[in-house]
Amino acid sequence: MKYEPKLHIVLFQPEIPPNTGAVGRTCVALGAKLWLVRPLGFRMEEKMLKRAGLDYWQHLEWEIADTWDHLQQRLGPDQRYFYFSRFGKKEYTDVSFTTGDCLVFGSETAGLPPSLTKPNQNSLVFIPTEPNVRSLNLASAVAVAGYEANRQLRLK
Repeated sequence: MKYEPKLHIVLFQPEIPPNTGAVGRTCVALGAKLWLVRPLGFRMEEKMLKRAGLDYWQHLEWEIADTWDHLQQRLGPDQRYFYFSRFGKKEYTDVSFTTGDCLVFGSETAGLPPSLTKPNQNSLVFIPTEPNVRSLNLASAVAVAGYEANRQLRLK
């Protein structure tokens, strides 16, 4: 039987192992598949990565894509993507999420690159914060967005 995740969570070039571990744990809780797009700022064997995911890592569906193009090939041509960025014009709660959607998050220090944000302006969304906060922690942002998508999916 093929695993069909409720959502796809993509971390584009993540840098900090505990964030990725925490995101992995959240993915298990959501029934989401975690995708990591290289280069990664750590090795997958790092203790901090596993520690943050606790004993949930064994239940996580995950895959590494060597490049953005490789990820898109793996997910197929009809995949819907939502790119999370503080520069988005649409609030994440104004998006109508559906099963199988792909939520894309950038690295902890650089966010998403212009090569992804510029051509995808209509799918660029943000999580509102007070002006004195540049962005949320990556694991927190994934949890906020993932649980909103999950809430919407339960209502359908």
